[in-house]
Amino acid sequence: MTDTCKVLMIFPLFNANSFWNYKEACDLSGARYPAAPLGLITVAALLPKNWEVRLVNRNTEQLDDDDFGWADIVMTGGMLPQRNDALHIIEMCRAANKPVVVGGPDVTSSPALYAAANFQVLGEAEEIMVDFIAAWRRGEREGVFEAPMGKTDVTKSPLPRFDLLKLDQYLHVGVQFSRGCPFSCEFCDIIELYGRVPRTKTNAQVMAELDALYALGYRGHVDFVDDNLIGNKKALKKFLPDLKRWQNEKNFPFEFSTEASINLADDADLLRSLSDTNFFAIFVGIESPDTDSLVLMQKKQNTRRSLQQSIETIHKAGIFVNAGFIVGFDSEKGSVAQGMIDCIEDTSIPVCMVGLLYALPTTQLTRRLLAEGRLFSGSEQTQSGDQCTAGLNFETRRPRRDVLNDYRTVLKAIYDPVAYFGRVRRLGRMLKRERTHKMVKGDLRSFIRLLFRINRAGPGTAGQFWRMLLDCALHNPKALPYVVMTSALYLHLGPFSRQVIKEIDQEIGNVDSGRWQAPPSLQPVQPLQAIEA
Repeated sequence: MTDTCKVLMIFPLFNANSFWNYKEACDLSGARYPAAPLGLITVAALLPKNWEVRLVNRNTEQLDDDDFGWADIVMTGGMLPQRNDALHIIEMCRAANKPVVVGGPDVTSSPALYAAANFQVLGEAEEIMVDFIAAWRRGEREGVFEAPMGKTDVTKSPLPRFDLLKLDQYLHVGVQFSRGCPFSCEFCDIIELYGRVPRTKTNAQVMAELDALYALGYRGHVDFVDDNLIGNKKALKKFLPDLKRWQNEKNFPFEFSTEASINLADDADLLRSLSDTNFFAIFVGIESPDTDSLVLMQKKQNTRRSLQQSIETIHKAGIFVNAGFIVGFDSEKGSVAQGMIDCIEDTSIPVCMVGLLYALPTTQLTRRLLAEGRLFSGSEQTQSGDQCTAGLNFETRRPRRDVLNDYRTVLKAIYDPVAYFGRVRRLGRMLKRERTHKMVKGDLRSFIRLLFRINRAGPGTAGQFWRMLLDCALHNPKALPYVVMTSALYLHLGPFSRQVIKEIDQEIGNVDSGRWQAPPSLQPVQPLQAIEA
């Protein structure tokens, strides 16, 4: 029986060529990566108190031989864009005869790809880590531990080990209130991994997490990493008054962001409560302005509404919207580029993650494409990026070239500096912030760096930036910190979009010349009725 253990937690590298990388924005503030690894520090809190834990985030620091040699066991894992490095870490551990545990959403979705790991922890860890710990103490050195999907009681989730983080390395730190989403979007794996019934922590749990961050001296941006913060509105409405009281008592040390569905715009009281507690940004999955596409993907919550009016309502509540869009749905009957560009311009959303449709493991979309014999063989093994740099792992209904051309057209249009800063300028006029942004350490330095770098960000960029900044200063000065944030992101998004366009142009060239050949499609291996069941 092993009473003590030295655990080295390694957070794998994200694919560098990613929309979410924001390297230039990190450089402005002296950070090394946007977000801290909340999953690993939550697992760390589930380990016995007498086990020693070290955390190495390979996105922010080097993995030293001393750390590796110190450890009795290595724990790693993460999301799909981290797959390549997670597999590399497993190889390193096996070569050094170091037991390795892998967990997280990617191994849960594709466990066969991680067969080389000694242990797999599949699903949510709260209720099964005790089984792993017992097995390790019995001397077992191989095993698979699986939690039932979407059933874990999150009120048993421990206070994350925020003390393991080097807080100054990140743009923001995450906390979680709920897991799961009540909707049924065909392409989404959240509902498969975490269920359609959102489960919430207690108010006291979340307050304790904020207390812990506050006690460690952290101030500034905190992201609620919920799959859909408003998935359980009743619980959220009971939570927000406690959060507001906490903010008031501490003199509002935090500004919050999150992810939510567009129907947030329908609830004026909830919007007001979010604004009163100092939420300043949300990510919304819009996906497509086309109603037929929304119906096919089962995202009906986005239909029967004016997207422009909904987004404007959120902006006027003092919360700005970042959005996701997808090209490549079966329902696209012709070019969708201009409609998507018009939607983005009409809604004045500066930061738009536009990607190619990708059939993720375990989704309804993947099951349907497999049943139709349209899913490419081997796509699961080769995918490692995000939807911007990898997608369309299936036979498209429209000609592949047309889908790719629409995608590049949208990117070129929306990340042109005139278009981008035009949207930032309009956002600056609409954003009705009641609370003034509280300066935190590094804000002034970041702004000065931005002023220097914006002049080198490409032809026309500086002029558009200064025009926007002056307009905001004259018409809505309380919005200045937030238009500066979105301007800083352009230092990544502008060059990134141009790089993606180059890659798409190469793929279009391969299609035109016949060099691109569709991989073989996977054929159904069981009757369609069984797959649907």
